[in-house]
Amino acid sequence: MEFDSSHSSILIEKVDQDDVRRSVKYHPSVWGDYFLAYVSMEISATEEEELRRQKEMVRKVLAWTPDHLYHKLELIDAIQRLGVGYHFEEEIDKFLQFTHDTYLEYSSKDNDLRIVALRFRLLRQHGYPVSCDIFNKFIDGEGNFKVSLIKNVEGMLELFEAAQFRIAGEKILEKALEFSSSNLESSLSNMNSSLSTQVKESLKIPILKSSNRVGAKKFISIYQQNVSHSEILLNFAKLDFNIIQKTHQKELSDITRWWKDLDFANKLPFARDRVVECYFWAMEVYFEPHYHIARRMLTKILNMTSILDDIYDVYGTLDDLQLFTDLIQRWDVHALEQLPSYMRICYEALSDVYIEMENELKKTDESYRIQYAKEEMKKLVKTYIEEAKWSYNRYMPRMEEYMKVAIVSSTYMMLLTTSLVGMGNLVTKKDFDWITSEPVLVRASSIIGRLANDLAGHGFEKKPTAVECYMNENGASKEEAFAELGNQVTKAWMNINQECLRPMVPIPMPVLMRALNLACGTHLFYLKDDEYSNSEANIRSIIHGVLVEPNLTI
Repeated sequence: MEFDSSHSSILIEKVDQDDVRRSVKYHPSVWGDYFLAYVSMEISATEEEELRRQKEMVRKVLAWTPDHLYHKLELIDAIQRLGVGYHFEEEIDKFLQFTHDTYLEYSSKDNDLRIVALRFRLLRQHGYPVSCDIFNKFIDGEGNFKVSLIKNVEGMLELFEAAQFRIAGEKILEKALEFSSSNLESSLSNMNSSLSTQVKESLKIPILKSSNRVGAKKFISIYQQNVSHSEILLNFAKLDFNIIQKTHQKELSDITRWWKDLDFANKLPFARDRVVECYFWAMEVYFEPHYHIARRMLTKILNMTSILDDIYDVYGTLDDLQLFTDLIQRWDVHALEQLPSYMRICYEALSDVYIEMENELKKTDESYRIQYAKEEMKKLVKTYIEEAKWSYNRYMPRMEEYMKVAIVSSTYMMLLTTSLVGMGNLVTKKDFDWITSEPVLVRASSIIGRLANDLAGHGFEKKPTAVECYMNENGASKEEAFAELGNQVTKAWMNINQECLRPMVPIPMPVLMRALNLACGTHLFYLKDDEYSNSEANIRSIIHGVLVEPNLTI
């Protein structure tokens, strides 16, 4: 996650610093104290009992549906896309193992593109390294996908979603993506409204890149319009969404109180006030109720990182920033008197968050994790000061030099490490050692975060970004730079797909999913614009739909 100051930071020399401080203006929080009203929000015993009752009804439907039937594929897919898969992990894992073991047997017999593509996607989605050669049956004598497939819109949509899970070198899936996306686009006008809505949503944000709660809310509406939907499953998904919404509202009320007590809006008025947006991002990393401790920790670090980013990017003098960086490297609370007041305020709040995290972890003998989190924060601010020096010196780095710094300053390595701190015994020291070694998966997520942000912020950003660095180094046009950087983002997604296949890395899937979910958050916030800095329009509506809109009617 990159907290980019794209609409306000400008290249300056030291003598211009006061002008910069006067000119930097971010819009205030669009939420204010709104979520404080949810302080007494609680889940009733009646709601909990009804959720248990309906959950068992869905479990029976799963048990009664034989694994070899096509309907079981569709049922498992619906359960996951409706956001209730976390209730049935054992059943889903068992089904997917059966599906993997019988993959060639059933896929070789099936000639329905929709079923073949769905089976392939579900398995790839869960890390099974199944072959894409199964799609060769849909290729004509000239090496292209058969024209007759175009009429099968649902099959084309599944092919499009399956192609998102391709890895480098899978030419048939490259063809599948081009074939399905172009024909789905051209066929939109001939679809009924329900199907066209689903296709438009997929073309905009495919399942691979879809965020948890936003995707679930949209799919509940889509699934409800499906004439063959399970009423039992639909009702359970709505109830679960409503209960989780209440959980999140209560958590956000507590977070808002913490943020309001810090009073950063008044003490640090130059910085972005985005506590709700930060919570929403953390919520999309893990929405499940049992991750409430991890969610709170990550939200607070996200907020503090946002403040740090604004201090380094738009407010601090280079001399003060160097002092601040050195202090964080030493983690020395006794050197605070050397800093200006706004930096002391930030550092003390940051230190308090880590102390709170450590106190929480002492209950389970997991306090060793704090050191991993702190070390990643130290690495992050080292890159922040490096970027500040570039700006002050009007220095344009070459792409290799820029990316070496910028993929760390994208904050992903720090945030991913921090996201694991509160996840309980699902995570081990081995997992922290793996993540902090900067493996391919983590670097790929960081590249997505950095480049997506740079592309969305182009035209406003005045400090060096990947766009300007590429154009300067290669004598390229903006269009050429966008095309190349877009290709790098695509390659990074394929690297994530590759690294999530078993047994590429000896890391449990819940850990790998944090990296994927962080990348999905970037896709949501930086799809077309920097909607973190400018959260008054689209992202505000999205957050409202998930966290504010009245409960789904059952």
